[in-house]
Amino acid sequence: MRIEEIIKPNTPMAMEKKTLLNVLYTQNVISEKFNEILKPFDLSPEQFNVLRILRGQKGKPANMCMIQERMIAKTSNTTRLVDKLLLKELVLREVCPINRRKMEITITEKGLELLLQLDPLVEAHEQSFSKNLSVAELELLNELLEKFRN
Repeated sequence: MRIEEIIKPNTPMAMEKKTLLNVLYTQNVISEKFNEILKPFDLSPEQFNVLRILRGQKGKPANMCMIQERMIAKTSNTTRLVDKLLLKELVLREVCPINRRKMEITITEKGLELLLQLDPLVEAHEQSFSKNLSVAELELLNELLEKFRN
């Protein structure tokens, strides 16, 4: 469906506005569907992002700064996210033995098991949005989005 059919503007839109609205609308559609996947697991997209970052550490601890740098949503309150994951026993937080002011975060076995449950659901979600595009079109879309963003 075309963006004009969705938002029904009264006047023609400049191409720049149309493009930006298309990107924003698409992001909202993707987010809503992703939230539906995470809801039964009592996870937010930001909490899921932290868990994936920690799994990527392959058992090595991460500090709050490193997690924040890798977050997709840079405005997330990392400390609050980690606190919520601690309550769910999905992560561990310990004082760094070398620098007592630094906290080290690791994913628990329970956190890893949760991600294993979510992996096929997330992969199906990702593929559902890509199914109408060829690999070449996906590569072009990525190039254009990176160019648009930068």
